Amino acid sequence: MATECKEPSFEFQALGRRKVVAEFNGGTISSDAGLLLLRETEARFGIVKGFAQCFRDHRKQEQIAHTVEELLLQRIFGIALGYEDLNDHDLLRSDPLLAVAAGKDNPNGEDRKRQRDRGKALAGKSTLNRLELYSESPSRYHRIELKPQEVDSFFVDTFIKSYPKPPKEIILDLDATDDPLHGNQEGKFFHGYYREYCYLPLYIFCGNHLLCARLRESNQDQSAGTVDELQRIISQIRRDWSEVKIIIRADSGFCRDQILSWCEANDVHYVIGLARNNRLQGEIKAEMEQAKELFSASGKAARVFRDFRYQTLDSWSTERRVVGKAEHLEKGANPRFVVTSLSIDEIEAKTLYEDLYCQRGEMENRIKEQQLQLFADRTSTHWLKSNQLRLWLSSVAYVLINELRRVGLAGTEMAQAQCQTIRLKLFKIGAQIKVSVRRVMVSLASGYPYRELFEQIYQNLRSFNPLLN
Repeated sequence: MATECKEPSFEFQALGRRKVVAEFNGGTISSDAGLLLLRETEARFGIVKGFAQCFRDHRKQEQIAHTVEELLLQRIFGIALGYEDLNDHDLLRSDPLLAVAAGKDNPNGEDRKRQRDRGKALAGKSTLNRLELYSESPSRYHRIELKPQEVDSFFVDTFIKSYPKPPKEIILDLDATDDPLHGNQEGKFFHGYYREYCYLPLYIFCGNHLLCARLRESNQDQSAGTVDELQRIISQIRRDWSEVKIIIRADSGFCRDQILSWCEANDVHYVIGLARNNRLQGEIKAEMEQAKELFSASGKAARVFRDFRYQTLDSWSTERRVVGKAEHLEKGANPRFVVTSLSIDEIEAKTLYEDLYCQRGEMENRIKEQQLQLFADRTSTHWLKSNQLRLWLSSVAYVLINELRRVGLAGTEMAQAQCQTIRLKLFKIGAQIKVSVRRVMVSLASGYPYRELFEQIYQNLRSFNPLLN
């Protein structure tokens, strides 16, 4: 006779005369029911499906339990929900709602042949690890192949498809950041500026759209490889948008003659920070005195701008337009400089600096979203190429959430919300899941405080027409 085991109960502080008792007997309950919105976004735009096309699966299909697309859906949805490590998936593989999102026909895992996998529809950490340790050519132990060039094209293609018609002008923001390393990873070097061992990934965004996430060793200049990335991205953009005006924007770490000259030769405009020196500060000496006088008179920060032509002593091949900002703050002088290919007739100095160049700071928020909220810095495998794949997985999760934000959250109070806020308010919803032969019933928590917002997002996604929006 089978022994009937009683679930342990946990008695907490009483509520007046009432006992407060908890037991693990609620059935199949998920805390991530908002995943349905992300699944709907994927169904509308096919972000992960497109990413999966960059892989070649050389495994015997009749002998596998998880396709590459299913593995990627599981991993990327997991990152979006806040599960950054592969170890998390040994528990998540029993989650029927994540299995539904990953496209599993039997989200309860009832059809699994091996007894130890019964009730587990999804892949465990070992299977996902084999995906991440991919090969660029198939071998006996690495049967999943990845084409990095196709991944590069995928991000740009996704960006282009988000526009119903070609824009007149786009601005590409470039920046590099540190990705700290705490082990003996391949390509590990100490960086003097960041004072740590790290990678130095290069990011390129257009507004909220991610176009490039390139993992690089840190023993090189901040701008290393920029021309190559710009060349492939801009050529791909111009195949579809031949008339678009392109401006690149970056800080002084990218003010290199190679980049400026390439832009000038390829009809690409630039607005790039220029590191100050004695010659530059001498050019705006009178403006600095004027700004100081204005500050003394008003007690408020004062700015005066000057346009002038400038050429370095030996690093630039030609003379270029520079805008100098002479600013005086409570803490003292704060001169800044920007070099640009845009003419004075196109945009005057003050507007160029304040309304165009300073907006590049918004890109830093996008990088923080990836690194701090979508775990782009979880580059803890030994090999550089598998760490690059982890960066791409985080990047695809960002692209997917950004599409949800762009379309689903349009016109709502969360239209500009960051990934972490979207996760906490929209994805973390308690629900009971019941799987039957004919349907998957998800009973969302009645007390969910953002129900009206949820309904609005659902309607936005359902009614979206990419040809009209």
